[in-house]
Amino acid sequence: MKIKEMPFHLKPREKLKLEGVSRLDDRDLLAIIIGNGSQRADVMSISNNIVKKYDTCALKVASITELKKIRGVGEITAMKIKAAMELGSRNKKRINITIKNSKDVHKVCEDMKLLEQEHFVILILDTKNKLIKRHLISIGTLNLTVIHPREIFKEAIRESANSIILVHNHPSGDPTPSEADIDITGKLIKAGELLDIKILDHVIIGEGYHSFTDNN
Repeated sequence: MKIKEMPFHLKPREKLKLEGVSRLDDRDLLAIIIGNGSQRADVMSISNNIVKKYDTCALKVASITELKKIRGVGEITAMKIKAAMELGSRNKKRINITIKNSKDVHKVCEDMKLLEQEHFVILILDTKNKLIKRHLISIGTLNLTVIHPREIFKEAIRESANSIILVHNHPSGDPTPSEADIDITGKLIKAGELLDIKILDHVIIGEGYHSFTDNN
């Protein structure tokens, strides 16, 4: 539905005024950031196209070139999105979050239970276990082809990490680790030991969560 065809109270800007920004979904927020549509697509269609292709984590790391491949997204729109995502990321860095246990990990990554594909992220921590960054590594089935230690530890080294926590989701809702999950965890722990970067835990998000550390 085009924005001009929507009921007044459902239009993103009006909804923000009436209900507050926290009541807007990702599509509405993007529509406000983008502002206007193009000759190729209405602003709501553009927002829908973006949400279908990228979740919030993936959108943060998508390049301008990748965003421009989405119908209706030009260079200016892509730059607006990148600027908004970077501003949000910087604000998150200012939040004083300390990861003490698996419950804290679950709080930071609970939104991953809503994802329809497996996403693998790392939480990068400093010497006091304060969260420096949540970083997306890959989207898709968990295997060493997709999750290469080089990609994980490259970002950890860049952020001067003292330790990291591995996190991924099971779209099925069952957080029980598979044999592949166990195998990859062991190999990544060994790689971390070589680089003197501790892996404190591997948490699987589903309906609830599974912590490798809590379960020995």
